Amino acid sequence: MEALRIISDEHQSLAGILHAVRFMLKEVAAGRLEPDLKLFKAMVHYLEAYAELRHHPKEDVLFKYLEQRTAEGKEVLEKLAVQHREAPQRIAALEQALAAFTADPSAFAGFALAFERYADFYRNHILIEEDIAFPLLRQHLSDADWETVDREFRAEMQANSGKDGKHEDFSALFSKLVECAPAPLGFGPRPFND
Repeated sequence: MEALRIISDEHQSLAGILHAVRFMLKEVAAGRLEPDLKLFKAMVHYLEAYAELRHHPKEDVLFKYLEQRTAEGKEVLEKLAVQHREAPQRIAALEQALAAFTADPSAFAGFALAFERYADFYRNHILIEEDIAFPLLRQHLSDADWETVDREFRAEMQANSGKDGKHEDFSALFSKLVECAPAPLGFGPRPFND
């Protein structure tokens, strides 16, 4: 079940970024923090490139195995599949709100609202996966299924680790985001530099 550990770890990383952005937005709104637009852009990029392009495809692999083993949870899996397919529209709305704020600081409230909508959706999405889909996976996948899934996950992570210079190194990006995020969530605030 290494695959579930990997997905759970990724959920924790994504939740950390969501929490950091939410904290930063509240601090900016209260006048206690100057907005670091590069940091906001990098965090939204992480949510788009990692969550939507790397994380969700791995979950889809897991859910396909579950669909092959049982009809239980079919409605939940369909709902999650639709949510995964709609991800580009959700992240586009967030990116548009950030672009508007970048161009015009008076658009801050629009960005904050777009982010809250994204974060609320994502939190609920993760809860559905962890509270409903993951227990079904544990119940219905065989040891042989887990061996195969774990092997597929390890291969995907090796191929896309970013250590080869061909793919983005999300581990390094996450570390850099934490270095720049303000305390108590990170080690900053420090300006984010590309």
